[in-house]
Parts: sequence; C-alpha cells; structure tokens
Amino acid sequence: MSCKKLYIETLGCAMNVRDSEHIIAELNKKEPYELTGELNKADLIIINTCSVREKPVSKLFSEIGVFRKYKKDGAKIGVTGCTASHLGKDIIKRAPVVDFVLGARNVSKLSKIIDKKHAVEIDLDYDDSNYNFGEYRTNPFKAMVNISIGCDKSCTYCIVPATRGDEVSIPSDLIIGEIKKAVKSGAKEVMLLGQNVNNYGKHFTSTDKKSNFTELLREISLIDGLERIRFTSPHPLHMDDEFLEEFASNPKICKQIHIPLQSGSTKLLKEMKRGYTKEWFLNRCKKVRELCPEASISTDIIVGFPNESEEDFADTLDVLERVRFEQLFSFKYSPRPHTQASTYSNQIPNEVASKRLTKLQKRHTEILDEIMDSQMGKTHSVYFDELKSGGKISGRSDDGKLFFVDGSEELLGEIKDVKVTKTSRGALDGTII
Repeated sequence: MSCKKLYIETLGCAMNVRDSEHIIAELNKKEPYELTGELNKADLIIINTCSVREKPVSKLFSEIGVFRKYKKDGAKIGVTGCTASHLGKDIIKRAPVVDFVLGARNVSKLSKIIDKKHAVEIDLDYDDSNYNFGEYRTNPFKAMVNISIGCDKSCTYCIVPATRGDEVSIPSDLIIGEIKKAVKSGAKEVMLLGQNVNNYGKHFTSTDKKSNFTELLREISLIDGLERIRFTSPHPLHMDDEFLEEFASNPKICKQIHIPLQSGSTKLLKEMKRGYTKEWFLNRCKKVRELCPEASISTDIIVGFPNESEEDFADTLDVLERVRFEQLFSFKYSPRPHTQASTYSNQIPNEVASKRLTKLQKRHTEILDEIMDSQMGKTHSVYFDELKSGGKISGRSDDGKLFFVDGSEELLGEIKDVKVTKTSRGALDGTII
C-alpha cells in the first residue's frame, strides 16, 4: 500500500521552516507521508503562513484559490502558521474549502485535529515547550533547533506576539538531546532559533535547570561531532559583553551575527519600543568588530515607519555607512492588525517610503559589491551541504558567505578550505585547496 502524499508550502522566516519540519514529523507519527511538488497528486495540502507583512496574508487566499482549483477529489487543505493564529475561524468563513486551521503555537496538536472537519486550534497560551517532536529535517547536514517559542517584547510594529504568544524557553536538556540526535544523523551545523535568542532563560515553564543564552552556547559547544553553531535572531538590547565575548572566542560559534536595527533614529526606536538607542546599537557593532574583526554583521531595517522624518532616515543611512552590513533585509513599514503603530496618525505616504527604500538598498548594494570584491583570492573554510545543477556543490563559510565549487555528493557534509576565484553580489565561486 502506497503512503499518502503531502504538498506543503512554507512562507516567512526560519522558524516557519522549522515548524514545517515539525508538521511533517507529526504527520509521520500518525501515518507515513511522502512529500510531493505536484499539487494535483497530494492527499494533504498545507500552507504554513507568515503575517509579518501584509502581502503574505493576501498571498494566503490567492493560494487557497489555486489549491481549490487543482486539488484532487478528497484531498484536504490545512492552513497553519502565524496568519492562522490571528485570522482563525475567519479563514474558514472566507474559504470553506479549508479543512483545518492550526496556529503557530499549536503544531503539536496536528494529529488530534487533522480528521476533524473545520477544526480550528489557535490557542496562544498553549505551551509545548516540553513537547518532544518527532525527527524530520529537510537537510541532514544541518539542523534547525528551536530554543524558545513566542516573544516577550512589545515592538509597536510587530504582530508576532499576537500570533506566537508569550515567550517561553525550551529546557536545555531537550535542546541538547535534539542536537545530539541531529549530529548522530550526520549534521555538523546547528541553527538555534527564537524570536530573541539571547533572551533565552528568562521564562521557563517547568525545568530544574536554569541557564542563560551564553551558558547554553557553552553547553552546546561541548557536543562531540558538532562543528558549527549559528543562531538567529539576537536582540540588540540583550547583547551584553559576556555574550559578545563568547561569540568572538568560542571556535564553534560561526562568525556571523544578525543584529536587527529597524531604524537608526533614537526617536523612532523609542516609538517602536525597541529598548535601545542608536548609540547603543553602534556600540554593540563596534564591540563585535573589535573582538572579532572577521565577523560579518547583518541587519533588518524598516523604512517609512510612522513619523519618520528625513532626519530620522538620515540616521538610518548613517548607521549603514558606519557598520557596513554584509547583509541587509529591508522593507517598507506595513501596518499590521493587533499592533500599536497601526493606529498612529502620521503614516508615511507610500511613494515617500518607496523612494527611501530604493535609496537605502542602492547604497547597501554598493557597499556589498565592495565587500564581495575584496574577497578575491582569499581563503575560507566552507561547509558543503547542498548539491546544485551543472556539477556544482554549495556551502557557506564560517562568516556566512555562500560558496559554489565544482564537486559532487562526496563533498556533502565536508568542511574544506576554499580559495575565492570569482566574486558576485550574492555568492562566491572558488576552488578547494
């Protein structure tokens, strides 16, 4: 008897990618599913949604329309993730073809509700921080591991606390156990996930063992066979010296750090309720550069936040010039439901925000070209984890740069020194030395 087929579409962040892996693992606990990329052959179709910006919400209903048109008779449709959390029953009201809705905080309930027509589970207070999910990974050579769920911040632009609930840290013994299983299966790299990973340890529901993020990093680095540790995203507010010194000195921690700026204006940072100033952010980046000159720093920036003046935007450009981020995720402000900023009166016109975003991205592109061009002839340690077409294999350097070399599957899971032979904005080509 052949197993059922699953078509799953994942929108949004790395936490959603990990949630999709958990969804697959939970389904396979109940009965085996085979992944398919062909919509019309799937017995179960799931869209794992994001709601950080407005477009993914509209994308949901357009995708449901596509699913309804192409699904085979008897196939079920499920909506999961953050949009599921905040729209809940309204999804089924607008699209009755949807069979179930499962919020981002309720993934462990999947097997209980999958056979209940029009089931809706979106409890934001539900706590599965002590739940042992089944094992499933899209890439056996690297593991994503949640270290916390939810968020305890109240940033005025962000819908996440309303879709993922209050922050709870996952007990360290569960985290260590999960990483050890992944390493035993072939992973040499782990990515630790949380809304604010360096706030880890502030809120546990039931554990005898308390620890903070720096202590957790030290404990994880003792795992035999694990060679690389990455994490996303730390919060600038919690970047104390002890944490940054551990980042710089621990040889297993990859020298790539994401420090979300959002705005370079202290005035706007206060209105965003970010909890730090422009000066604090610059100080933390300076500390990283001093302790670890080889480190790459990436960031998030929002332009067009309510009340953003030309002076505020100039402050953002100033931070860009002074830090010279290796990677930039930048967006126009998008008013979201359940957020304080959506009620602010001085919303910035779209054309003004668009002009600022273009200016920011253009300058960052110039900086990035300079950074990447400077890599010509340099040697990096690269962990290869993905086969590409045309006889190529890809991996990332310790500082997060994407590399392509000629190679085949025997290089998968290997760490090699690679000399850069060609540069481009998005990736580097090289030869193994």
